[in-house]
This record gives sequence, C-alpha cells and structure tokens, in this order.
Amino acid sequence: MTESAPTNLLLVDDEPTLREPLAEYLVRQGFAVREADSAAAARSALLENRPDLVLLDIMMPGEDGLSLCRHLVEAKELPVILLTAKGEATDRIIGLEIGADDYVTKPFEPRELVARIRSVLRRAGRAAPAPEEDAQYEFEGWRLDPLKRKLTDPDGAVVSISTAEFRMLRAFLDHPRQVLDRDRLLDMVQGREAHLFDRAVDNQISRLRRKIEADSRDPRLILTVRGGGYRFASDVRRVAPERS
Repeated sequence: MTESAPTNLLLVDDEPTLREPLAEYLVRQGFAVREADSAAAARSALLENRPDLVLLDIMMPGEDGLSLCRHLVEAKELPVILLTAKGEATDRIIGLEIGADDYVTKPFEPRELVARIRSVLRRAGRAAPAPEEDAQYEFEGWRLDPLKRKLTDPDGAVVSISTAEFRMLRAFLDHPRQVLDRDRLLDMVQGREAHLFDRAVDNQISRLRRKIEADSRDPRLILTVRGGGYRFASDVRRVAPERS
C-alpha cells in the first residue's frame, strides 16, 4: 500500500526571518514546501511545479502580492491564503475581492495557519465536482459550466467572469430563492465570517449584476432583501453538459 503524496505549498515572502522558519514548521506538519522571495521567483516556481495552495505575502518589492494573487486565482485557479500586516485592511479587502481564499495577519500563530490551510484545502476539494457530477446550471436561458467556469448568456455568447464572480454566482445557484445574508455568503465564497468584509460581498454582487442583469440598476435575478442580504429570484436547473 503506497502512501499518498504530501500537499504541496508555495510560500512567497521576501522576509527570510519569517519565511524560512515557517517553511521548516510546515514541513514538520507533513507539507511539502517550496519557497520564493519575490513574485518573479514565484512565477518561475510555478513553471516547474504546480502547488496545491499558495501562501502569499502582500507587501513585497517589485510586483506586489495583490498583482500576483490575481494571476494565481484567475490564470492558475490556485487557492491562495494572504499573509498580511495589521495595517493592510484595504489590501485584505482587495485580495478577497479578487479571489483569495483567506488571510492571516502577522504576527500569527503557526498552528492557526495550518488550520486555515487545511480548511481552504477541504473547501477546494468539495468545490471540485466529481466527473459524474459535472451537470451544468441553467437559469433564465443562462448556462454555467462549473468545470470550465464558463458562463453563457441566452444568446449563446460567452460572458467573462472572474473567479470571485464565479464563486458568488455558484453560491446563489446552489441556493435559489433562499435569502443569504452577507455573513453566510462570505463564508461560502471566502470561508471568512467578518463584518469588515461586508463591502467586498456588495462589490462582488454589483459586478455580477452588471454581467447577468438586463438592467443592473433594476435587478430581477439577484434581489436585495432589506436587513437580510440577497436572494436569487429564479429557478435553477441542473442539466447534462453540452457535448461538442
């Protein structure tokens, strides 16, 4: 009986006094860890080996962590946990809006980071449908392919959506006609319950409305529920994938 391969992490931080001991700790916890001291080094590492999750410092010289985060989420579709300083609340919000899965604030307890890593990996595993569960979502003539993350409008045109918008839309499609408050949406989409990021939810919904509503100023699909959150006001069907 063979042992399963260890989870591969890419740790990106320009501070060796934090990066090196943290890498050693994570290795002792059973992870395989590669280190990068800059965004450029991280991009090179990605060419050699695809990690299961990226731990990413926001404040780095050269290309910053937010720019790299966007690339990791949108181009590579990788789970990302941000490593942030206490005064970087705005950057944390932006990072979550562009699709980061979670964050920890420096200085942090390494055991907490390990717990967050495992939580994000569990969510990522649940989010990936099994081959026999590749049914697509259909609503009001729209179609969402969760495997390809492709959204098609009623005329058959493909509409570009970010990873964050895809996660938000899928949360609504999995819970049609249910009132979802901001905390629950945030937990489903980001895995983080914190009132600080209410605005991130609202911004994502505003962008999503501009993609799928005939008039985003008078939405008919994603409705605001006063004092309650949001409700997806359409029936949703799961349909067999289209075969080319």
